[in-house]
Amino acid sequence: MRTFGVEEEFLLLDLRTGENMPEADKVVAALPEPMRRRSRREFRPSMMEMVTDVCVDSGELAAQVLSARRAAAEAAEATGAALVAIGATPVAERFREPADDERFRAIVAHYGPVARDPAVCGCHVHVGVPDRALAVEVCTRLRGWLPVVQALAANSPWSAGADTGYASWRCVQLERWPSLGPWPHLRSVEDFERTVAALVSSGAMMDASMVLWWARPSATFPTVEVRIADVCPRACDTVLVAALVRALVDTAAADAAAGVPAPEVSDPLLAAAHFNAARSGLAGTLLDPATGRSRPAWELVGELLDRVTPALRRHGDLDLVTAELTRVRRDGTGAARQLADARTGGLLSMLARLAASTVR
Repeated sequence: MRTFGVEEEFLLLDLRTGENMPEADKVVAALPEPMRRRSRREFRPSMMEMVTDVCVDSGELAAQVLSARRAAAEAAEATGAALVAIGATPVAERFREPADDERFRAIVAHYGPVARDPAVCGCHVHVGVPDRALAVEVCTRLRGWLPVVQALAANSPWSAGADTGYASWRCVQLERWPSLGPWPHLRSVEDFERTVAALVSSGAMMDASMVLWWARPSATFPTVEVRIADVCPRACDTVLVAALVRALVDTAAADAAAGVPAPEVSDPLLAAAHFNAARSGLAGTLLDPATGRSRPAWELVGELLDRVTPALRRHGDLDLVTAELTRVRRDGTGAARQLADARTGGLLSMLARLAASTVR
């Protein structure tokens, strides 16, 4: 059983206006002590991050995700803010300075206006891979599948109070950072270290900790960290994404152990596949970077499910993932549900409903 856990970022919003509220320090202070250790200081004072412990079972992960969300939402309410699981700032963020932290200030000084873009929130899945050489191999083998996960998790269609026309505006916004994007096709730890050193030397990375690719060997934990997903609207969505990512990592590790060659994925086609996923989510077609052809999005989801079914079965997640994918196909991604709700009741009504679903 391969371990896993998640880090979830949330926005603190004023539901009367939809704008971001810079109240993170107050919210953290209002958390009960056992839950405070599962909060992390985020780059912006309008953001909250809550993390799980290391988990083995998806039921355990679900319980931890939900308890953290409910504790953070209750603490936020005490400050007059709402905790909202949305991937990008939907209306406006007036206060764009980083949280009071020396490192955050250094990031702003290095990257300039890019670091003052409106806040975005992701769901980062950590999967236990204690061997660093294997972690590099796994990241290379995940490259072609992460656009499908990205499309499934799209949950940020709004910016400046308007529909952007993208399912994941967060992913588009993050492309402005020079150290984000797809993991390169790297073949060894030495290859990884040489690449990072060159990027630091060039200034594209402030330092080696700024490896922020969509997948990476964690600098802190013995894990592969997958960072492609928008924060998910509900706890069940988070568990779905985490279970699929764990199964993908486990499948990639098994292929590496068996000596199966890593697939060669063209960098331009991979970039196009990520753009396509951010633009459309699962509403139409996705570019298959392995073939260069556009295909129905749900056809690629089906292929992903087929590929990872043995790993899902090994971890006891197959029935859960099958049922949750059926639900998403029926109800739509987070982005699709946001747009449908806004058409019915307007943007502010949609944000209120999203805040309510964040703790369900």
